[in-house]
Amino acid sequence: MKRHGAVFAGLAVVVLWASAFPAIRVAAPMMGVVGLSFARLAVATVALVVFAVIARARLPRMRDLGWIAACGFFGMTAYQLLLNWGELDVPAGTASIIVAAAPLVSVAVARMLFHERVSVVTIVGSAIALGGVAFVCLARAGVSLSAAVWIVVAAMVVQGVYHPLQRPLLTRYSSLEVACYAMVAGTVMTLPLVPFDLDGLLGAGPVPWLAAIYLGLLPSAAGFVLWAYAVARMPVAASTSLLYLVPPVAVLIAWVWLGELPIVAELVGGVVVIVGVVVVSQGPRMLAHRAARRVVRASRSPALR
Repeated sequence: MKRHGAVFAGLAVVVLWASAFPAIRVAAPMMGVVGLSFARLAVATVALVVFAVIARARLPRMRDLGWIAACGFFGMTAYQLLLNWGELDVPAGTASIIVAAAPLVSVAVARMLFHERVSVVTIVGSAIALGGVAFVCLARAGVSLSAAVWIVVAAMVVQGVYHPLQRPLLTRYSSLEVACYAMVAGTVMTLPLVPFDLDGLLGAGPVPWLAAIYLGLLPSAAGFVLWAYAVARMPVAASTSLLYLVPPVAVLIAWVWLGELPIVAELVGGVVVIVGVVVVSQGPRMLAHRAARRVVRASRSPALR
């Protein structure tokens, strides 16, 4: 029963995170890039802090504030600003496909910071996924979209940096606590930018505000809580595999909600990106599993008895 609950929670996260891309398309043009970023982060911060108090989350230690600030900057402030900016012109489905390649950056950062080994399979998978991203970018490389596409690529990069930066914190805190700390830090770092977009924030009508509140409460706050619940009760491979559903679900929601029809080249590039990410995340584990099975078979061989 717990496993089924975790799967449902994971699938709910997929829908919530996928819906964030079209919701940004609704709110960003009317609320402004900074205004939407701050509104979403502020709403999510309030919700997560309330939940953290109920869950009796711990306060962070002073020595960890540097890591928390880095996580808040890359995973919250920079990511939100860049994604909102890029989605002023980039369709939601396209943005979701590009952001899906973030694990490739995570692998590279983990290699640089923590000296993790990078296998040939990882390199091959990264090349495949990067080829898919390039294909998607070229498909949308019109005069009015080329700069915006690369802004979304920058959002993908900072999101990829964010994930390995959490690792030292996750050895001492729960995933919910880390998400809460990073969200608070990201909100604080976004606050000084609000005066540059204050008119958009105050003058936005009910539709963009509803979209911003939705983004803060559900994809951000509820998404992190549900994801922490799912990851704690599911195998890593299973929970990671669910994330591959985000781009196709985002494309579907954007089509139904906004009428954004993806072009064929984007769909092809999206499939290539997902294949590459699957190879990167699952390939080394599958090879290790096969190697272990060969060792077991060899140990059972009559010649070794």
